[in-house]
Amino acid sequence: MPSQWREVVRLRFCGERFRDHALDLSAITELRQFQEIVAETAKALWRSAHPDRERLPAHFEERTRLCLRRIEDGSATAPLEVYIEPDEQCEFWDSEPIELNEAIALTYRVLESVGAGREIPEEFPRRLIPTIADWGRTLREGDEIELQTTGDVLPVRVNQALRKRLTSYVERPQSTVVELTGECVEADIRHGRFQIWIDPQTSVQATFDATQEDLVTSALKEHHSVRIRVRGAADFSPDGKASRFTNIESMELVAVEDEPFDLASPGIEEELSAIWADVPATEWARLPVDLTDNLDEYLYGAAE
Repeated sequence: MPSQWREVVRLRFCGERFRDHALDLSAITELRQFQEIVAETAKALWRSAHPDRERLPAHFEERTRLCLRRIEDGSATAPLEVYIEPDEQCEFWDSEPIELNEAIALTYRVLESVGAGREIPEEFPRRLIPTIADWGRTLREGDEIELQTTGDVLPVRVNQALRKRLTSYVERPQSTVVELTGECVEADIRHGRFQIWIDPQTSVQATFDATQEDLVTSALKEHHSVRIRVRGAADFSPDGKASRFTNIESMELVAVEDEPFDLASPGIEEELSAIWADVPATEWARLPVDLTDNLDEYLYGAAE
């Protein structure tokens, strides 16, 4: 497949100041912020799908970068595109912008859900709710941004009314079902409360009943060798951190095990791809076209 530009989403700016498909320069802020929403959502989705990986794949930033190459009729329509590398450049990653497409689709679902008065989808990063709520801040009365994804779905409209609804989501804790594992070093037996320490800086509050008391006290007494794993609905702060469990579905103890190696370390494909990316294209162009066929000759000289 040759390299090409592919449209992945379009934003249509509607309103009197966008007539004659003129894009008001203040709209550049909205385009830049939409890029941030999509890129950060893509990162969060990738990390959720790869919990054992710490570093993003090489070229991830480039693969989630949206570009505007033209403005079309229909008020001011901005088709946003992504550059697709040719197949021979995609040895270590998919040629299709999968992460980008998923992030755009999820952003669409968030706006659609808020417009319909439903809860924000659980997989959307809670820390990005203030960012998406701030999108469209340059819109005036009567202005709208229509977000149209690929396919036959109807566009979702961002206007002052939708932004007001989004603000209400920022101001209240967001609840979602999660599974967290941490150390129990504090418990209030009388009031049935304890804390799960995910890391030295992060704790989550939880409650327990009489049937779970033995499990919690065991987690407290043996906190050096066991962790407590809790699954249930939890409130999240606007910055995306779990603050407390509101309903517990299950609870169990798990042993602390020594990891034979660092699961978060990057794979060999990522390391090779990163090295490849650091070499300027001009240097690659200097390599002989027959390097692979005559590698020994170039390394050690012509055979006697």
